Amino acid sequence: MSSLVLYGAGGHAKVIYDIILSNNLLLEYLLDDNPPSSFFHHLEVFKPEHDLLNHKKVIVAVGDANAREKIVAKIENQCTFETLVHHSSFVSRFSELGEGTVVMPQVCINAEVNIGKHCIINTACVIEHECIIEDFVHLSPSVTLAGNITIKKRAQIGIGARIIPGVTIGEDAIIGAGTVVIRDVPDGATVVGNPGKIIKIKE
Repeated sequence: MSSLVLYGAGGHAKVIYDIILSNNLLLEYLLDDNPPSSFFHHLEVFKPEHDLLNHKKVIVAVGDANAREKIVAKIENQCTFETLVHHSSFVSRFSELGEGTVVMPQVCINAEVNIGKHCIINTACVIEHECIIEDFVHLSPSVTLAGNITIKKRAQIGIGARIIPGVTIGEDAIIGAGTVVIRDVPDGATVVGNPGKIIKIKE
C-alpha cells in the first residue's frame, strides 16, 4: 500500500486525511512546525526534520497559499509531492493536475483544464472547459468557473463564487463568498458582491 506524509496538522489536514483513507492509501505520519496538539487521531505529530522528509511522498496540508508556498520552497529538494483526487470527483482525461494539488469530494473538472502545483480544489467545485489555474490557488467549496477562465498564482476564490467565461483573476486576488465576477480582476484586488466590485487593492 502506498503511503504519504502530511506536512500540516490543522483543519485542512483532517479533510485531506479523509481523502487518503477513501483512496485506500496509508498516512505514514504528520509534520507540523507548530502542531495544534501532539496527536492527530491516532498518529503522532512530529516537528519537521530532514530525515523524516527524505525520499517521501508529501502533501503540504496548509490552507493559506503564502504559507503553503514557503513550505514547498523549503522542502522541495528533500521529497516528492503527491497529487490527490477524492474518488467521488470527476477529472477529464484531457485535463492536467500539477504536483501537490488536492481535489476534494464531488468536484467536476471538465475538458482541457490545466491546474498548477499545490492548488486546493475544494468540495463540489465545478471547473468548465479550458480554464487555467496557476500554482497555489485555493478554490473554496462550491465555486463555479465557466469556460476559458484564468486564475493566477495564490488567488483565493471564496465559497460559492461564480465567474463568467473569459475572465482573468490576478495574482493574490481575493474573491469574496458568493461573489459574481463579470470582469477581469487585477493583481492583489479584493472583490465582493453581485456583480463583483473591487473594495481594495493590496499595495
